[in-house]
Amino acid sequence: MNVDRRKVKRQHGRDVMEMTPDDFDAVLATEAQVHAQPWTRGQFQDSFSAGHSMWIMRKAGVMVGYAVTMAVVDEVHLLNISVPADSQGHGHGSALLSYMIEQAWQEDAKRVLLEVRPSNVAALALYARCGFKEIGRRRSYYATFNGREDAIVMARELS
Repeated sequence: MNVDRRKVKRQHGRDVMEMTPDDFDAVLATEAQVHAQPWTRGQFQDSFSAGHSMWIMRKAGVMVGYAVTMAVVDEVHLLNISVPADSQGHGHGSALLSYMIEQAWQEDAKRVLLEVRPSNVAALALYARCGFKEIGRRRSYYATFNGREDAIVMARELS
């Protein structure tokens, strides 16, 4: 029997722990379900190997979200945050984002940055509720089935 010995932190009634390669199958299933252009196993492995911060959030033992961030000098860049389709609308994304922001603040980051598709209305609303503001655009940043889509660059100051 494989016992999970990761350090668990509680966040709004959910368990948060560091992601390991053992989590990749579940994460990849969610990626394929919720993203038109999902990350690959190689991208998660590269982030893991690079030492990026990677978290899994569970409620009652079920994965309800995950996030990947990269620290650069005094900023944290949110690379990926996702919630399985059947877990959306229950505050899991907000709880995970709050946890990630708290971790960035504890690491003395000055701000958190992210890119989001303009078509991702739910994510835009979540980020706005969590204090993120638009600071720019990256033209033709995301691949789509019909070409390219801009990215809205957002930031939240942590002072």
